[in-house]
Amino acid sequence: MPTVPLVADAEAAHEVRQVFDDIRATRKTDFVNNFWRALAVHPPTLKRTWESVKQVMAPGALDPLMKEMLYIAVSATNGCGYCVHSHTASARARGMTDAMLGELLAVVGMANETNKLAETLQVPVDEAFLAPAMPAKPGGVGQKAKRPR
Repeated sequence: MPTVPLVADAEAAHEVRQVFDDIRATRKTDFVNNFWRALAVHPPTLKRTWESVKQVMAPGALDPLMKEMLYIAVSATNGCGYCVHSHTASARARGMTDAMLGELLAVVGMANETNKLAETLQVPVDEAFLAPAMPAKPGGVGQKAKRPR
């Protein structure tokens, strides 16, 4: 049961309609999902979140399918059923197979298990895993980290 009313198109304020229209145009669909409709109760949050999602999920060094799969992984770990469902649908639309989803969930489960083990055991980070400091730039500060032999 939602904690806020879902804003229908007929009830949407002008600024909400603008975001809804941009969602439809960007995604090439008539569908505006319930996440956006819930956020529409506070138009500034709706607009800010939509602009951020558009920017982060746009193609870049990672392709859109990889980004959707990462979203599924984080959503599963955080226990957001809505996000798991919506991003699984989006990933499938971008070509994710059942085998890919199965492997993704296996990695998520294994990472959660080993993360908890390492955290509970307070395993110190190996020096070899620490990123070296950036080399000094002309006029800047920096030094290289020592690596184990």
